[in-house]
Amino acid sequence: MVNLDLYKVFYTVAKSGSLTKAAEELYISQPAVSRSIKQLEMQLGVTLFTRTHRGMMLSAQGGKVIFDEVERALGLLSEAQNRLAEMKTSATGTIRIGASDTIFEYFLADKIVEFHERFPAVKIELLADLTPETVEKLKADKCDVAFVNLPIEKDAELKLYGNCMRLDDVFVVGGKFSFLSQQTLPVSELKRYPLVMMETGTVTRKSHDNFFSTLGIKADPSIEVGSWDLMKRLVTRGMGIGIIPRQYAKKELETGTLFEMRTDTAFPTRSVGMLLKKNAPISYALHCFTEEFRKD
Repeated sequence: MVNLDLYKVFYTVAKSGSLTKAAEELYISQPAVSRSIKQLEMQLGVTLFTRTHRGMMLSAQGGKVIFDEVERALGLLSEAQNRLAEMKTSATGTIRIGASDTIFEYFLADKIVEFHERFPAVKIELLADLTPETVEKLKADKCDVAFVNLPIEKDAELKLYGNCMRLDDVFVVGGKFSFLSQQTLPVSELKRYPLVMMETGTVTRKSHDNFFSTLGIKADPSIEVGSWDLMKRLVTRGMGIGIIPRQYAKKELETGTLFEMRTDTAFPTRSVGMLLKKNAPISYALHCFTEEFRKD
């Protein structure tokens, strides 16, 4: 049977020209290198090296005869090992990502494109829903990772990575009420104007209701909407004062179709968090996609 370790020692000595250097490179003792060379010479029935003042030289009738074939063989073995290692770590398969349409649009879209460019063999499924439904999908193994609006209730089944994206809620108005953006108003005075808020039951609406409640104000919106795009459209057309994360209205604020209002009390900062199911196996593809968010 061919002992590959002996040939590896032979090759290392031949390349380094020294028993000592070969021992250092192989992390074994010099006597162990000498024994391996003698053992291989006995198996082959030839002398592989001759000692000179310059070190270990390949013998003309032994070492030089087999060196090229040994180098080629070890190279092929190394290539095979690398190929197997790549198979174990290459991102393949499918990852299922759950999030709201807004989180996909304003936070995940570019990251998904970048990931696809790195790992084109991975199939990506996008499951759009509100935060409560997205959480339930993760718990039911219908998605592999979830990105949700925070805060949410703690769940022993899930591991939360918070602060993936900062959300700064602000009051915004369109041209009809733009005069309100030219002054700092008490939040209590806003009830004199129509409010456009997210629909009841959403994480965002609960957060906004809690904000008003801490100020002793009961929010009574004139219009409730189910998407930020609809809110921006209605507020732009003068339907009232909207409440939206500044990050989701960046374009409209920059172009002047919406105006940010200043109030005496600011909303507490919220964020988007990532959820993974505890003790669930993580594929290499999922590991690569979530690595950036897990660092936080």
